[in-house]
Amino acid sequence: MTPSTSAARPRYALVLLTALWVVACLALLWWLFTIGMEGWADHHSNGDARAAEIGRRSARALLLLAVVAAGGAAGIALVAFGCRYRRTALVYAFLAVVITAALTPAVADAARTLRPPAAPVPAPTTCQEHSGGDSRCPGG
Repeated sequence: MTPSTSAARPRYALVLLTALWVVACLALLWWLFTIGMEGWADHHSNGDARAAEIGRRSARALLLLAVVAAGGAAGIALVAFGCRYRRTALVYAFLAVVITAALTPAVADAARTLRPPAAPVPAPTTCQEHSGGDSRCPGG
């Protein structure tokens, strides 16, 4: 094996990882688009019959897209650092940071969609007498 072919292997690995990352992100974007179109069609035909279920599916798709987009860029940056391609690693690390910053509000909203807050504790409905003999209950 010549030195030029052994040096070319990491470069091909980075190109392959980048191509897989881009294809995965595009496939997830397409999935998110189709969920959105399904929600739009359902909204205009059935009167929001499945809106909550479509919202949960879109939240899961968005979370997966965020993980693949930011995590893929970070993973490629780590491989590039390991192969001693410093500038390439810095570019992918910068992309990971930018993608993470851009998707943070959407991820927070998707997480709230998947885990809605608990219902508030209802107020007591019994009337209790307070010191001084005054209960001030509604209705007398």
